[in-house]
Amino acid sequence: MAPLAVGAVLLAVIFFGFILLFSSRYKRCPSNKIMVIFGRSSSKSSALCIHGGAKFIVPLLQDYAFLSLEPMQIEIPLRGALSMENIRVNVPSVFSIAIGTTPELMQNAAIRLLGLEKPVIAKQAEDVIFGQLRQVIASMKIDEINRDREAFLSNIQQSLEPELRKLGLILINVNVTDITDESGYIEAIGRKAASEAIQKARGDVADNERMGEIRVAAAEKDKAIQVANAKKDQTIGTREADREQTVKTAEIDQEQAVRLADLERVKIVGEQQAAFEKEAQVKAAERDMRIRLADANADAVKGENLAQAVIVNSSAELAVKKAEAFQLSETRKRQASASVEEAEHKAQAIAAAARAERVEAERRAEVEAPAKADKARAIVEAEAIAEQKRIEAEGEAAAIYAKLEAEARGQYEILKKKGEGLQAIIEACGGANEAFQMLMLDHFDELVAASAQAISSIKFDKVVVWDGAGGSTNGETATANWLRNMSKTLPPMLDVMKQIGGVEFPDVMAKIENADSKSDDKKESEASEPKA
Repeated sequence: MAPLAVGAVLLAVIFFGFILLFSSRYKRCPSNKIMVIFGRSSSKSSALCIHGGAKFIVPLLQDYAFLSLEPMQIEIPLRGALSMENIRVNVPSVFSIAIGTTPELMQNAAIRLLGLEKPVIAKQAEDVIFGQLRQVIASMKIDEINRDREAFLSNIQQSLEPELRKLGLILINVNVTDITDESGYIEAIGRKAASEAIQKARGDVADNERMGEIRVAAAEKDKAIQVANAKKDQTIGTREADREQTVKTAEIDQEQAVRLADLERVKIVGEQQAAFEKEAQVKAAERDMRIRLADANADAVKGENLAQAVIVNSSAELAVKKAEAFQLSETRKRQASASVEEAEHKAQAIAAAARAERVEAERRAEVEAPAKADKARAIVEAEAIAEQKRIEAEGEAAAIYAKLEAEARGQYEILKKKGEGLQAIIEACGGANEAFQMLMLDHFDELVAASAQAISSIKFDKVVVWDGAGGSTNGETATANWLRNMSKTLPPMLDVMKQIGGVEFPDVMAKIENADSKSDDKKESEASEPKA
C-alpha cells in the first residue's frame, strides 16, 4: 500500500504543478491593450498580436509584452511654416493619436514601438506630424486654411495617416487652436470681414426699420379693410341666413316625403326577394345533391383505374431495373478489362520511353564529352592568347611611355641648360638688352649670309639710275648725285638699326655724312650768290 500511496501523492503533485504552470502562463489581454507574443511561432510573422482574449505562453520558447491603446495628445507649436504664397503661418495645434487595432497596424507597432515609453513614441510621432503639417500648409493658400477648416483638416488627415500607419499609429483627432501669421495678413482679413459685417448689419437694420414702417402701414390698411368687410359680411350673412332658413324648411319637408316612399318600396322589394331566395335555395340543394352523387361515382371509377395503373407501372419498373442492372454489370466488366489493358499499354510506353531516354543520354554523353573538352581547350587557348597580347600591349605601352618620358626629360634638361647659359650671359653682359645686342652681333654673319643667299639667285643684267635733276648739275654726273643721296639716307638707317637691333656702327659713317652735308651747303650758298 505504501508504494501506491507515494505514487498517488506524486501524481497529485505533478497534476497541481501542471495546473499552476498552466495558470501562470495563460495570459489574458485587457481591452485597452495589445498583447504581443514573440519567440517561437507557427505563423509567418515575427510576432503574434492579440487584442482581447487570452493565449497560452509556451515556457522557454515564447514571451510576451503589452502595448497600451490609450490615446496620446501631442502639442505641435508650429511657427513660421511657409504657405503657397510664401507667407509664414503659425498653426499651433493638438493631435490625438493611438496604436491601431487592425492586424497590419498591430504588426507595425509590435515591430517599431514595442518596449518604448510613451514620451519616445510621442516624439517619433511629433517629428512625422511636423513634416506632414508643413507640407500640407505649403500646398494651400492662407485664405483656404483660414476659411475652409474642414478641407484643411481633411488634407492633414490624408497626408498624415499613411505615415503614422508605418509606425502602427492612427490619428484620432486634430484640434487647430489658432491660425496667425507674422505679416498680419489674417488679422487684416479679419478686420475686413468685421468691417463688411458691420456695414451689412447697418444695412440690415435700416432695411428692417423701413420694412417695419411698411408693415405698420400695411397692417393699418388691412385692419380698415377687414372692418369694412366684416360689416359687409354681417349684412350679407343676415340676408343669407333668412333665405337659408326658408330653403331648409322646404328641403326637410321634401326629404320626409322621399323617405316614406323609399321605405314602402324597400318593404315590397324585400318581400319579393325573400320568396325568390327561398325557391332558389331549394333548387340549389337539389342540384348539389345530384352533383355529389355523380362525383362519388366518378371518384370510385377513377380509384379503380389508378390502382390498376400503379400495378402495371410497378411491373414495368421492375423489368427495367433488372435490365439496367444486367447492362451495368456487363459495362463494368468491359471497363475493368479496358482499364487493365490501358494500364499495360501505359507501362509498356513508359518503359520504352525510359529505354529511349537512356540510349539518347548515352549517345549524347559520347558526343558531348569530346565537344566539351574541345570547347574548354579552345577557351583556355583563347584566354592564353588574349593574356599574352594584353601583356605585350602593356609592355609596348610602358616602353612608349618610358621613351616619351626620357625625351621629355632630355628636352627639359636642354631647355634648362639653355636657360642657365642665357642667365649666365645676361649676368656677364650686365643686362638683358646688352646680352641681346651681343647675341645679335654674334649671329650677324649668319644673317648677312642668309640675306646674300636669298638674293644670290637674282641676275642683274644692268643697273639704271634715274636722277630727278635730269642730268648733271654744276659739272657732276647723275651717278655722283645718286651716291650723295644714298649717303644722306645712311645715318637714319644706322639710327634705326641702333634702336631696333642694338647695332651701333662706327662714327666714321656719321662723319662722312656730315662732311657731305657741309660741302653741299657750301655749294648751294656759292650758287645762290650773285656774280659781279
